[in-house]
Amino acid sequence: MQEKSKTDYKPFTDEQLILQFQNEDKGAYVEIVMRYKDRLVNFLYRFTGNRETAEDISQETFLKLYKNKDKYSEIAKFSTWLYTIALNEARSNFRKEKKHSAVSINDFYEDNHNDYQIRSDDYNPEEDANAETESFYIQKAINSLNEIHREIIVLRDIEELDYEEIAKTLDIPLGTVRSRINRARESLKVSLDSIYRAKSKNK
Repeated sequence: MQEKSKTDYKPFTDEQLILQFQNEDKGAYVEIVMRYKDRLVNFLYRFTGNRETAEDISQETFLKLYKNKDKYSEIAKFSTWLYTIALNEARSNFRKEKKHSAVSINDFYEDNHNDYQIRSDDYNPEEDANAETESFYIQKAINSLNEIHREIIVLRDIEELDYEEIAKTLDIPLGTVRSRINRARESLKVSLDSIYRAKSKNK
């Protein structure tokens, strides 16, 4: 008996997949989940600081995608639309939990024109004591950010969304994106300076 042929969704763009799903193609939805589940959980983990919470919010995000698939319009990039859903869920959770995830900033004090880089891999508890201490103080500085600055740092320096995507996700002007990123990074610098000065005095 000849097997029923299956659609190969790999060549499909995200936008083509969501349009397929709007036409009741459930296989397209499964492909979307497969493409984004790890990225979404990582993003939400950085925002919530809790792996289980991130997984729960990710599931809720995909559930909302499933229920509201017809609200997507081709004028928007699919990933931007999906991140907007996830971010709204994360914001709601953030206001309840107020927890933060540990990340590391590379070359934070270098005076250059490149974007600051934040390491997106999970912190390894087997790293040496110096790395653990540095991670602790960097996390303390990130915790000092308000929600607005924190979310824009996560979107830009962890998820590496471009400025236009961030503007659409947060529904703010492009100029506001740039100024918020600059202010958030300046706040991190000030906080880190204060933390390390206090550390030096206590030695």
